[in-house]
Amino acid sequence: MQLIGPVLLLVSSAFVETIHFRKVNEPKEGAFTILIPSGWRLTGGIVRINPTAAGGPLNSIAAKLDMQLTSPDGRTVLRWLPEMNYADLRGQPADAMFRPGSNYNGAVVWPKSSAAAYLQQVVFANSHRQPANVRVTGIQPLPKAAASYQQVVQAMRVPIAFQFDAALITATYLEAGTKWEEALYTAIQDWGPAAAGLWTNKDTFSMRTSTGSLQKLGPVVSVILNSVQLNARWVEGEIRGQIQRNEIAIRTQQEIERLDREIAAHRSRTNSEINNQMYHNLMGTEEYINPHTKRVETGSNAWNHRWVNENGEAVYSDDPNFDPKRIGLEGFSRSPVRKRFPEK
Repeated sequence: MQLIGPVLLLVSSAFVETIHFRKVNEPKEGAFTILIPSGWRLTGGIVRINPTAAGGPLNSIAAKLDMQLTSPDGRTVLRWLPEMNYADLRGQPADAMFRPGSNYNGAVVWPKSSAAAYLQQVVFANSHRQPANVRVTGIQPLPKAAASYQQVVQAMRVPIAFQFDAALITATYLEAGTKWEEALYTAIQDWGPAAAGLWTNKDTFSMRTSTGSLQKLGPVVSVILNSVQLNARWVEGEIRGQIQRNEIAIRTQQEIERLDREIAAHRSRTNSEINNQMYHNLMGTEEYINPHTKRVETGSNAWNHRWVNENGEAVYSDDPNFDPKRIGLEGFSRSPVRKRFPEK
């Protein structure tokens, strides 16, 4: 990707005064848009698993996200990991035939674990080949995030007794001669007794950067995570496809729209809970008025000034004299903070 202006490069070793967030599409299917810092590289995206190749359909009904965002210097990496179904067959008749690590109808057979244990034993372990001096520096259970998943399930009137557990962990380690620190989040969804041991990791996300930079990047990550906007057409097609793949009755358009709203509301509640706890509230947000749409938008409070254009891109700066036009950015207007009380 090309940089727009030399001052817009964000490196992991320092917090810059001004940063331009570009609006880009999810690379594979255009499932959503997301704001990323100029110069950063977005790769991967939506993936789909062939049930024939996977040995069964348990991971083939829904689209999955496997996506990575990398800073220009390669020293900061954000990773969205796919949501996978696992089968815990302990106590089931098939337990003797399917040992841990084997394939059961397209799902890996694995004992259900807590969110924190899954992050350490599966996500971190599979993401690093030979880390040294690994030290878990924090384990933060997130009961409010878990409760938000439960609220969505109840609102969708799903006839399954789901249970959820969510957690955030931080760790430091040495790899390839460099000291790193990493934050990882996931929620574990237990499908309950009726699903015969099925469980799922949800919204699994990690961010790694060189030691000393994790907290500084909190505001940047906050903008990125809160900027995701689903493509309504893609959502409709995905839901219809899942319905067809599940061989259940076709839902109405109103139901599709309701599910879309529930997904958006759930993301907002979950991101808010993560942001409030991550890095000791350093991922702060603010409500701004978009001068083009007149709508209230969530942005970062880490900078003193914000500009947006009609495409939804944003520029943040601490420079009181900064003008986007000076670096060739046209069409940006000041986005003021929403007034908390009505003017008299």
